[in-house]
Amino acid sequence: MTNEILEAFEGTRKAGSIAASALDKVAEIVKPGVTTEKIDKLCYEFINDSGAYSAPLFYRGFPKSCCTSPNHIVCHGIPKNKILKEGDIVNVDVTALKDGWHGDTSRMFFVGEVSVKAKKLVKVTYESMIKGIKTLKNGSFVGNIGSAIQKHVESQGFSVVRDFCGHGTGKKFHESPNILHYGEPETGEKLTTGMIFTIEPMINEGEYNTKLLNDGWTAVTKDKTLSAQFEHTVGITDKGYEIFTLSKKGLDSPPYKT
Repeated sequence: MTNEILEAFEGTRKAGSIAASALDKVAEIVKPGVTTEKIDKLCYEFINDSGAYSAPLFYRGFPKSCCTSPNHIVCHGIPKNKILKEGDIVNVDVTALKDGWHGDTSRMFFVGEVSVKAKKLVKVTYESMIKGIKTLKNGSFVGNIGSAIQKHVESQGFSVVRDFCGHGTGKKFHESPNILHYGEPETGEKLTTGMIFTIEPMINEGEYNTKLLNDGWTAVTKDKTLSAQFEHTVGITDKGYEIFTLSKKGLDSPPYKT
């Protein structure tokens, strides 16, 4: 890999590590009675104390440091004084900006004991992300990622959201290529060494249709069924791929033992 690629990987690795560690801290506090505002405050303070900046804060007018998306919220939920209750599931999405590089990641969290259907949805969502990641290699195609995700999700009776996708990242928060979480094998943009992007499938319990709320950010399932999402920032190497946002504590999918 060139020096330019090595620099990008090292920068993303540092940012990704901070973002992942922020979610490790979130795992310690998610329980019934906690507000999404408290989660946001924790993420802001942890990322700031780690010498980085919370990239979502004021990005295109977004008012908070992370996104918190419980239950039927698909993505981009705005933290507020919403109290999480027993049985909720919630996605927390953070991005650390460190020395000009972005590390973007999200995880699902269980609030107390959750239903069997919620556990299955979250499990399948995580599995689908990993299946997408395992297709990555120099010379492969974006379509192989989406195809692997879609095949697994639909085989389990769930649906893949079409309205949002993964994205390139690096010095810019969002850039090309778009990473669709559905599609046909051997189609789309060809993957080459040095590419850095996110894989972040949003999976619905019911239909894949979404609706944007009046705040201009919060997307929900149109049929009000549950939705789940996981996200990693990844890079294409000469020999395969690197995941920049793995938990150092092994807290990559719930339930978490902290």
